[in-house]
Amino acid sequence: MQQRFELPPPDAAARVHGERVAAHIHEAIDAAGGWIDFARFMDLALYAPGLGYYSAGATKFGPAGDFVTAPEISPLFARCLARACAPLLAGDPGRSVLEVGAGSGILAAELLPALARHGADKVRYRVLEVSAELRERQRETLARLAPGFLSRVEWLDTLPQESLDGVVIANEVADALPVSRFTRTAGSVLEQGVCRVADGCAWEARTAQPDLARAVAAIEADRGAPLPEGYTSEVSLRLPAWIAALGALLGNGCLLICDYGCSRREFYHPERHEGTLTCHYRHRVHHDPLLLPGLQDITAWVDFSAVAAAGEAAGLTVAGYATQAHFLMGAGIDAELVAASGTGGLPDMRLVQQAKTLLLPGEMGERFKVMALVRGPVLPGGFGWRDLRHLL
Repeated sequence: MQQRFELPPPDAAARVHGERVAAHIHEAIDAAGGWIDFARFMDLALYAPGLGYYSAGATKFGPAGDFVTAPEISPLFARCLARACAPLLAGDPGRSVLEVGAGSGILAAELLPALARHGADKVRYRVLEVSAELRERQRETLARLAPGFLSRVEWLDTLPQESLDGVVIANEVADALPVSRFTRTAGSVLEQGVCRVADGCAWEARTAQPDLARAVAAIEADRGAPLPEGYTSEVSLRLPAWIAALGALLGNGCLLICDYGCSRREFYHPERHEGTLTCHYRHRVHHDPLLLPGLQDITAWVDFSAVAAAGEAAGLTVAGYATQAHFLMGAGIDAELVAASGTGGLPDMRLVQQAKTLLLPGEMGERFKVMALVRGPVLPGGFGWRDLRHLL
């Protein structure tokens, strides 16, 4: 576990903000009797109105922030996504794209022109974004990079009530859903929660609530064996409801989830006995979510077997599951590199280097997965290179 002194100290304004977030969390702990479950802590640290990491005004994405997502690494990501989704959207002005959590807005700014180049030039584009600060950044990004498309983008506070025919995109969203943390010990399940101590917050384990105990029992049933003694990990109890809400929105269409994660058997492998919680702060990665509340991102890997099960329970079909590398290759990243070649067919070396980051196993290529959950006779491109559904 990374030590406090290894992280860059926050500046004065960030330090004051972090103190406000910590005080808000302490109040919640006191109101709950001295202990809250980790999912509640994560929810407060990330999403407390006006305070949480995703609700306040600090820069989060890109070189000036804490981490970089695939759309910010390269326009190739959005261009391949457009190749995969355009056949589902072209030729019908009633088709829509809904992007859940649009980050800096770079994906929308790259995706809209790319979709237009592939015939989906009348698509309606909506963004579900709860952060007013991020909405403004998204507008600025679109005005700078794709001004001709800005008028076609609509921002939403909640999911639309009417059915959507088209594509719902959730890129690096599921990993930020609050998770419950547990430890398997002495034949029982303990829930890792958070209490107050003199200098902030600390872990404290209590007997798991019934819903968490049932979730751990289901994981062990899928594995065919109990988890080892002392095994600590996470489970997203909110994931099924999140998938159900997005699935209920779809008429004929596709829910495309891009995130880092793996199948359940890989997720809960005996060697991964300390879980997957990961924190990003000014491009440093560490594993202590109790540090710097409100100033750092907190994520957990995505159990794609749970995503698939939730999708099927919501009436969707798992139509594709692949690594990011296989998806991008299937969606024509080679053709995009050729199309971007300069005079004499020379490759754009900047894009080539970006492609390596997106594709190589040691970078994003294998850690990140892409899953398509569909309703109706639709199937996005990109899943013909290699099908990993048998691992789920």
